[in-house]
Amino acid sequence: MAHAQDAREHGSRPSYGGLEVIVRIEMHCQMQDESLSLRGMQACSRRGFLSTGVLAVAGGSMMPHQTTQAQSNSLIAAKKPVFVSTWNFGKPANEASLRRYNEGGSLLDAVEEGIRLTEADTSNASVGAGGKPAAHGKVQLDACIMYGPGSKAGSVGGIEDIKHPISVARAVMEKTPHVLLVGQGARDFAMEQGFAPQNLLTPQEHEAWKTWKKEKQSLEVGEDNHDTIALVGLDKDGTLAGGCSTSGLAYKMPGRVGDSPILGSGLYVDNEIGAAGATGVGENVMRFCGSFMVVEYMRQGLSPEDACAETIRRIARLDGRPIEELHINFIAVNKQGQFGAAGTGSGFPYAVTYPGFSEVLQSKALSQKAIGIEGGNAPIEEQS
Repeated sequence: MAHAQDAREHGSRPSYGGLEVIVRIEMHCQMQDESLSLRGMQACSRRGFLSTGVLAVAGGSMMPHQTTQAQSNSLIAAKKPVFVSTWNFGKPANEASLRRYNEGGSLLDAVEEGIRLTEADTSNASVGAGGKPAAHGKVQLDACIMYGPGSKAGSVGGIEDIKHPISVARAVMEKTPHVLLVGQGARDFAMEQGFAPQNLLTPQEHEAWKTWKKEKQSLEVGEDNHDTIALVGLDKDGTLAGGCSTSGLAYKMPGRVGDSPILGSGLYVDNEIGAAGATGVGENVMRFCGSFMVVEYMRQGLSPEDACAETIRRIARLDGRPIEELHINFIAVNKQGQFGAAGTGSGFPYAVTYPGFSEVLQSKALSQKAIGIEGGNAPIEEQS
């Protein structure tokens, strides 16, 4: 055990996909009385020591943007189902998921419902209706959904005029032999399935786009290009599922598809181990199969938070740039109901909801650089 502690404190990294064998650290957590101020949330470290976080919920209130600092590297939900999602806006999405589940919906129904809530929010300029357009002035959406049993999945990329790409992705999974449909083909399929087309560009975003075109701004991929909704869930019976949806980088080259609809990048679910989702600059996730890597680190015995952090360190090592320049963040939940998150900079919030608990938490930060405001989704460099 001393060796495991020393390795963690000095930053040594477990192997990923190689022949090196790491010691699997057994996690022995005991749930205490749910009347504690933790409201049933207990923390458990990789070294097997029982500890508690300091996530008090005053009076059981659920403030929409309340943020609490996570004090341990491994937190566990007292009850199931548990839903974990990205950003402050993930909290109402999680709560919609829990409501749907409590109404008798399946875990997949719950994940879809939560993401649909975010897609319908026109004040969110990074997901669904109201998202920032591509350089040609059209909103292009990406989404995927994955169900643990049988590793079933569906996704759409670059779809236009359809408000709920997460639902189209589910239809791809359930009603076709395919996994990914893109562009006009995805739109045509959605129409065949009864999805009504509509203009997704709000007047506010239309004016912002016209200003961008007029001023010929040259803007690089930056710290505000991050606001995807990734949502993962664990059922009472241990079933895992997840979904991811975004409008992508603002003013991107038409046809650009990021990590969100790509299985193993923006989202990955392994029903034996856990689920993970990503948000940030998609190109920096896609090149390394980021969410798949998080799940594989959990397979090796790391907690969800440590798996997210180790994935970021590995990506930075392979990419060669400093961590703070990558602008990527991950969330994860494992089969036991432990959850966690990590980001390349400080200030990445993630939401956790289960019966009796719903909070926005602060993730582990791998640098001191602030990640920027959520909902910004600042433009990519101009594409001619």
